[in-house]
Amino acid sequence: MKKRVKFIFITGGVISGLGKGIINSSISLLLKENGFKVSPIKADPYLNVDAGTMNPIIHGETFVTEDGLETDQDIGHYERFLNENLSKLNYMTSGQVFLSVIQKERELKYNGECVEFTRHIPEEIINRLEKLADKSDADIITFEIGGTIGDMQNILFLEAARQLKFKYPDDIITIHVGYLPLPKNLGELKTKPIQQSVYSLLSTGVQPDIIVTRSEKEIDALRKRKISIFCNVRENSIFSSPDLDSVYQVPDYLKKQGITEKIMELLSIKPKRKDTALEKSWTSFSLKTKSNKKLGPKVGIIGKYFKSGEYSLQDSYVCVIEALKHAYFNMGFVPNFKWINSDDVEKKGVSVLKEFKGLIVPQGWGSRGVEGKIKTASFARKNKIPYLGLCFGMQLAAVSFARDVLGMQDANSTEINPKTKNPVIHIMENQVQYLQKKQYGGTIRLGAWPAKIKKDTILYGLYQRYQNNQYSLPIIQERHRHRYEFNNRYKEVFEKNGVVFSGMSPDGKLIEAFELKNHPFYIAVQYHPEFKSRPLSPHPIFLGFLNSCLTANV
Repeated sequence: MKKRVKFIFITGGVISGLGKGIINSSISLLLKENGFKVSPIKADPYLNVDAGTMNPIIHGETFVTEDGLETDQDIGHYERFLNENLSKLNYMTSGQVFLSVIQKERELKYNGECVEFTRHIPEEIINRLEKLADKSDADIITFEIGGTIGDMQNILFLEAARQLKFKYPDDIITIHVGYLPLPKNLGELKTKPIQQSVYSLLSTGVQPDIIVTRSEKEIDALRKRKISIFCNVRENSIFSSPDLDSVYQVPDYLKKQGITEKIMELLSIKPKRKDTALEKSWTSFSLKTKSNKKLGPKVGIIGKYFKSGEYSLQDSYVCVIEALKHAYFNMGFVPNFKWINSDDVEKKGVSVLKEFKGLIVPQGWGSRGVEGKIKTASFARKNKIPYLGLCFGMQLAAVSFARDVLGMQDANSTEINPKTKNPVIHIMENQVQYLQKKQYGGTIRLGAWPAKIKKDTILYGLYQRYQNNQYSLPIIQERHRHRYEFNNRYKEVFEKNGVVFSGMSPDGKLIEAFELKNHPFYIAVQYHPEFKSRPLSPHPIFLGFLNSCLTANV
């Protein structure tokens, strides 16, 4: 490494979805407030090379970095808390690591050695961490290991942590996030799950330096003492992270307990310089998540990935939901949205949409629930209800317009109906060969691409009104994740009938956004504005959408 770097490993116990990503994000933010350059990284133990081919209902939403890697949603949390763009280097999977080792073996880069599971895989993980340290010029790397302690698949990441601790004994600490259940029939937090997960962690040769307890309620002194005794961690290194109203309250909650000072003490570092502006801005935003009292306009999110068995999940659209929350909080409102399964719109009709002041149709793939999304787009257009279409939501809004306004009853996307006579949405030219060769992973249009926003449009006005340092008109950079696009064959007839194409690629070949004339707010974008929305800089489109919900149909 070019300079001496500190590493913080973050592990989790008992259950997945415990909030390690939020703890990592919070710690990274607190260290940044103290003047350190922090670069967080997430390791997922699955053998997928990236998160792009996984079912969002099972794994949650796929997040896309500025440089085009499909990653776990925790990378989105890191960006939102740090208010920074991260890169491909801030994410790794077992699949990436194994693939890299095998490729090096094929290229004789191991000089004929026997390539070993327990030696070369951890070595590759450490190489990636050190590369991130060099490329990011970070003072501190915070490394979240996905999954839970005891999972066979994350053992090699823990072995990398053990080896790195041996290599740099004064520069490494481990934070273990453990679960304290509160059984209703007992009425007290139980510490045994944390004890068991720490025992499993110790068996890998890794001793936690700090424990963060995740629980419904705050941990008390009695249970903290018990955890300290049985887990070899001092009481003043045990911190509580109970359920809060908003994840954006976690940094301040941990800070008040002194976690920042404890981390710096264990790493033998002192604050570089207090970033008081960042600290004040975050505290101010965090306060809004508590103090806002007025319920915001009710918004419906019509998606197809909410239902998992008998349960409804938010993780499939976490970036959309967080972007909407950023707008609500910054406008002084309590978030007020509801997710609707697009299948329900198909079965029950548009009556399920009548309670909303605004409608969002987010991304998706495949034919299930599509007609419900198309009906939603039609309902919003006909009833002058603010509508925001994101990626697939943009494409299906175009299908809706072609059917209802242009009379093309069979209009569709070729993704849904390859034989449609009116393919208003069709596959991008460079994508045909990928599909023929079954090359699905990492081949779609990914990452930040430029778009030229047309002056005197609603969209241009939003970027102008809600300015932030991520955008400079008329050319903006927004992130994409799609394989299909608007068919320019239909561009002229759409324009003649009330559509304004307010965003185009700079060469004029690709439609990036459209809006409707004579409608209070009907904007559909091919890109994903939700990926770049942050608490301290909400996305202009979401702010504009929510503002339109206040005034439309009043």
